[in-house]
Amino acid sequence: MDDILKSFSLEGKVALVTGATYGIGFEIAAAYARAGAKVAVNGHNEERLEKAGEEYRKLGLDVKTYLCDVTNEFDVDEMVGKIREDLGVIDILVNNAGMIKRIPMCEMSVEEFREVIDVDLTAPFIVSKAVLPGMIEKGHGKIINICSMMSELGRETVSAYAAAKGGLKMLTKNIASEFGSQNIQCNGIGPGYIATPQTAPLREPQPDGSKHPFDQFICSRTPANRWGTTEDLTGPAIFLASDASNFVNGQILYVDGGILGYIGKQP
Repeated sequence: MDDILKSFSLEGKVALVTGATYGIGFEIAAAYARAGAKVAVNGHNEERLEKAGEEYRKLGLDVKTYLCDVTNEFDVDEMVGKIREDLGVIDILVNNAGMIKRIPMCEMSVEEFREVIDVDLTAPFIVSKAVLPGMIEKGHGKIINICSMMSELGRETVSAYAAAKGGLKMLTKNIASEFGSQNIQCNGIGPGYIATPQTAPLREPQPDGSKHPFDQFICSRTPANRWGTTEDLTGPAIFLASDASNFVNGQILYVDGGILGYIGKQP
């Protein structure tokens, strides 16, 4: 039993979680620190990054923060170098930084589309490319891409997001294919609808106190009959970052309360 539990430990590992100033990224970074990892987090907003650092410290967690635009290759290379100096070579990367624009396709500008692709797909390529040489040097590594149910499904108003997350799913499989022989595992986590500040507008009660229509829709389509929490993602994130997943590669683990496996109730 001790050996089994030890395989889930992140003791002494160096982890970078991008976009970890709040929400899913914050929760995963905190979980990694509690599991024994030396954790670095990044954000592109200095004020928000400082606030997140304070929140980690309030939790008693020694998490180092780095200001960086993950869509800028020079900035990323510089950040990875600083992390190497401060903590060591990165063992675990979580590409969590992301954005969504809910705009009908015919109303979305090309610039808006490209911005989403840049953050949600190009940035994971840039950061992964920056950390892979160190992982090859070490002889092991874990890359976890935060994908989405939109890696599998489409929905109105999220054309750019769905395109980016579908691309991220295939980038995940390609990294696994290209670097698996170097003992590097690349997998994805596909969250369902998670209660975060980003999804808060979709859960706001109506003026009469009733549930938001989208809130009703999601709960009705989820066998768990609820939105997920950021804590629901920490177990899968630790598993995919640990030695317990050393023969798991190129997979997307959907943490969605069962939505993708459910056709819905008959009207």
